[in-house]
This record gives sequence, structure tokens and C-alpha cells, in this order.
Amino acid sequence: MAFAPDPTTGSEAGSNLPDSAESSQARAALKKLPNADEAPAIVVYSKDSGLDGRDLAAIAERSRAIASELGVEVSPPVPAEDQSAALVAVPFETGLESDENKDRVKELRDLAKQDLPDGVKAQVTGAPAVQADLGAVFAGADVRLLAVTAAVVAILLIVTYRSPWLWLVPLTVIGIGDRVAARALEGVSGAFDVGIDGSITGITSVLVFGAGTNYALLLIARYREELRRHSSRHEAMRTALGGAAPAILSSSGTVVLALLSLLIADSPFVSAIGWSGALGIAVAVAFALLVLPSAMVIPGRWLFWPFVPHEGDADPAEKGWWFRVGKAVTSRPWPTTIAALAVLTAMAAGLLGLNTGLGQSEQFLDTPESITAQETLQDAFPAGISSPTTVVTSPDKVESVVAAANQVEGVESARPANASDDLAEVQVVLSVEPESEKALTTIEGLRTAVHDADPDSLVGGTDAQALDENQTASDDRWRVIPIVLVIVLIMLLVLLRSVVAAVLLCATTVLSYLSALGVGWVLFDRVLGWSAMDVSTPLLAFIFLVALGVDYNIFLTARAREEMVVTGDATASIVKALAVTGGVITSAGILLAAVFAVLGVLPLVLLAQLGVIVGFGVLLDTVLVRGVATPAIVALCGRWFWWPSKISR
Repeated sequence: MAFAPDPTTGSEAGSNLPDSAESSQARAALKKLPNADEAPAIVVYSKDSGLDGRDLAAIAERSRAIASELGVEVSPPVPAEDQSAALVAVPFETGLESDENKDRVKELRDLAKQDLPDGVKAQVTGAPAVQADLGAVFAGADVRLLAVTAAVVAILLIVTYRSPWLWLVPLTVIGIGDRVAARALEGVSGAFDVGIDGSITGITSVLVFGAGTNYALLLIARYREELRRHSSRHEAMRTALGGAAPAILSSSGTVVLALLSLLIADSPFVSAIGWSGALGIAVAVAFALLVLPSAMVIPGRWLFWPFVPHEGDADPAEKGWWFRVGKAVTSRPWPTTIAALAVLTAMAAGLLGLNTGLGQSEQFLDTPESITAQETLQDAFPAGISSPTTVVTSPDKVESVVAAANQVEGVESARPANASDDLAEVQVVLSVEPESEKALTTIEGLRTAVHDADPDSLVGGTDAQALDENQTASDDRWRVIPIVLVIVLIMLLVLLRSVVAAVLLCATTVLSYLSALGVGWVLFDRVLGWSAMDVSTPLLAFIFLVALGVDYNIFLTARAREEMVVTGDATASIVKALAVTGGVITSAGILLAAVFAVLGVLPLVLLAQLGVIVGFGVLLDTVLVRGVATPAIVALCGRWFWWPSKISR
């Protein structure tokens, strides 16, 4: 893998816009115009008491110095009507490598802040500056994310096994698996020229650690159980692997297929999460089933010291906490089921009023300079001046397009801009706050108006992109979610051979997802004050929660089916399955939730939202759904839970 090609990276790797979106087509068309290889960086000068003549003269001198140092034509300062701020446009070459663009933005920021009068502040924004700040978010992020994830996993493994060295084996195996998955991801990206960024590699790493450690916990728990029944550790591992592998393969297969279903999404970012996450899960399950068994057998049973399992020892889990929980919920199945479903439904009610679509300024947990500069611009100039909307039309229809645009409510001004023999650009400045609901409504009205004037015209720009992202995300949800549900149902049918079990388990997992999403939205809206969820959050949370959340029901019911074959008692089998798997599944759920919470070390709102929703949803699945609702439902259904398989008769 050391010889694999380097990854393809770029500012478009995390884009939610497909090439077919109107704003994407407008951006592509604009590249054909003269000077299309340039994008303006905007230097915003401001002063609390207002800029006077001396300040403006110094700013003009700074502009000439910037032009001389960078070798570009810089616009003269344009002051606001109230003199609170002035802007200077500096052309930047587009298509630069991330590091080159970052260095150039830093140079501009240093130049803009030199020799300014007292009280005058300089900030740089515009597309090049936003791109540089976004790149800075992920500077060193891989190392930070890996270190925090490994530390969290190590602590939870030590707590779980209460052994000074056992935790080292699964952590080392999964850690190596994570590095293999990361290098494979980079190799695929370079070989097929598919862009990736820090958010994609970060989510993949979290998936590898979370799912890989889950599979390791299940296998080790089964191995420890078999060591109490066999004198040979090799025979114990063979039996453990034979018992755990079907459930692990079923759950990992469900996750992989669910992630691969994201390939049909129009959003490039969502599709990239799909193939990269599936690759990571495949590597994780390979290390859990092929490498970990060998690594566990080599040291012998003393690896479990000081709680060494010996042949003939009783399994303490069989009469432990989860055994008592199982007996309690199955003895009163009706009230337990109703209470559990009522709690989940109440949580899901938090979805009322859910908004999706974060503005550019809302995507960072820590506000970078490019965003604060935009806020300064919006306070001093018409709201849309920092990110004007663009209309691409033909030269002979420019006047009619300008006239139509100026008639739209919410438009401050529309004027002709760049042009060639075949294409012309019209710049439209909106009077409403960028990427707000009013801005999106204005874009819809603008598109209607200019399409009437020129049916071939294209409306682009930041606000148009936000509108297209919302529509793309909605279309993706309606397209992908039904496919994922079918995949989960089929995998449950294949594993459990029961229609009733598959439908009920799938339904409880979906309700758990809705509950986690509802609680997450209440937290974001009422507590943290975030105006919306990122457009990708609901779909990605659904994939992770339904695919990973059903894992715990698979581990529980697969073991219950083994017991059902032996005893023929549906209630006793689910109680026994809960008793012997309860501890390990709880540990796995807590660990997976903690690993997803680690995404919060990356200062992007999308990853923070994803970490909170998936983390809480996993805990909900682990404790309430798998520990309470599922055993109660099995007790209610009795043998019919396994219909139409043989064990239902």
C-alpha cells in the first residue's frame, strides 16, 4: 500500500451539489467567460467610530501596496454609505492547490493589516478566504481525531475487561485496521480521481474504530464464554468464531450494503461517505474475523487476568443484571411495550419544526475570519454584496434579463457584468440576508422571472447553491431511505428466517432513529441556538443509526434464535440471550456512542450534529430498544415472533 497513488483532494470534495443542479451548471458556464479563472478575495476595512478621510486615504495606500506586492489589479476602496466600512476586491487565481491558496490568503491578510491607522480593522473574506479557512479546520485533524478516538476506545476497553493488558490486543488490531482502511481510501481516491477531504476520512475512521471494536467485543465475549466450556483455547476460539461470525457478517453486511446504497445519491459528499464508509467497514470486519482470533489465541487464557475463565466455571452473566432486566420486562410485556413506545414517540415529536440547510457562516463551530468579515460586510452594505447571485444568459437577452431581475421582490440591484460572444453574466445583489429563508424564496422568484425572459438562462451563486442543496438532500432522502429499509429487512429475513421478527425489529430501529433525530433537533434549536441541521445530517444519521443500530438487535435475536432451537420457549430464550449478550452489547453501544461523539473535535457543525444524533441514538438502541422493548415484544408475540420458520411451530 506504500506504493498506492496519493489521494485526490480539493474544495469540491465535500460538496452537496451535483453537476446537474442549475447553480452547478451556471458555475460551469461562467468558466467560459473572460477572466473566469479569477475569483475575488474581499478585504473589509472597518472602524467602530466610522472611517474618516484620513482612514480612507490610508486604505487606498494599502490597496496600492497590495497590488504591487501581489502583482494584480486591486480595486480602489468602496466605502459604505454610513462610512462604517470599506471594501477592496483582490483578484485570486482559481484552481490553486489548497496549500498554495492558503499561503496566498495568509499573505494577503498580512499585507492588508500593515500600517493601518488606529482603530481600523482589516478582515479578508470571499471564496478564496473561505476555502483557506475550511482547509485550516482540518489541519492536523487526522492526528487529533485518531489520538482522541484511540484514547476513548482504550479507556472503555480497560473499564470493560478490567485487565491491564487484554485491551491492547483489540485496540492494536483495530488500530492497524484503521490505518489500512485510511491508506486504501487514499489509494482508491487517487486511482479513480475521486475527491476526499478531512470530513470524509474522519467519518470513515470513526466507522472503522466504532464498528471494528463492536465486532471485537462480541467475539471476545463469546470466546470467554467458550473458554468456560473447553480445555483447549483453540477449540474455544473455533466454537466462538463459528457462533459469532454469522451475526457479525450479517450486521456488517447490512452496514456495507446500506452505505453502498448512498452511491445513488446525487450529493457528491453523501456518495463519497457511502463508498469510503463501506470500504472502512469491510476492512474492519476482515481484521475482526481474520486477525483478531489469532491475536487472541496466541497469549492463551491468561490474557484475561485477573478474571481468568477456566473450564467448568459458571457464567456470571447468566444470573446478572441483564438477566434480571429480561425477567422483569418479559413478566409484564404489555405495559413495558406501551411505555417504551410512548417514550420513543414523545422523543420523535421533537422533529416538529425541523429545519435543514446551514448558511455558510453557520457551518463552523469556531467562527473564522472569513465569516466575521462577511458579517461586517452585511452590516455596512446591502445584504447580498458579499456573495452576489449570478445569472448566465445570452448577450442579446441581457437587457430583458436585467429588467426582469429588477422587478423581483428582494432584489437590490441587477446589472450586466462579464460577457463573451456567446455568453453574458448578470450580477444580482439581494437585499435580504444571504442563505436565509427569504433569500431562498427570492431565488425561486428570480429563477421564474429570468426563465420567462430567457428560458436558457441559469441562476447561480451562494444562495442558489443553498436552494439546490436543500432540494438535492430532499430528493436523496426519498430515494435512499426506502432502499436501505429493504436491505435491512432482507438481511434480517436471511439471518432470522422470520417475517414477523424482521418487520418488528426494523420498525423499532426506525422509531429509535426518529427519536434520536427529534431529541437532537430540540438540543440544537433550543439549547445551542443553531438555526438548522446541515442538509446531509438526517440522511447520514439514518444510515448510521438504522444500519449500526440494527446490529444490536441482530446480536440479541441471533443468540435468542440459538436458544429457541434448544428450548422451544420464546420468552426464556430472549431472557437467556439478553443475559449473556447484555453486558457486551451495552459496552459496545457505549463505546460506539463515545467514538461518534469524538467527531466533535473537528470544528464543523455537520460533524458535531452527526456525532450527537448517532451517539444518542446508539445509546437509545442499546438500552431502551434492545434491553427493554425487544424482549417485551418477543414475550408478547411468543412463538409467533419466529413465524414462519420451523421454530415458530
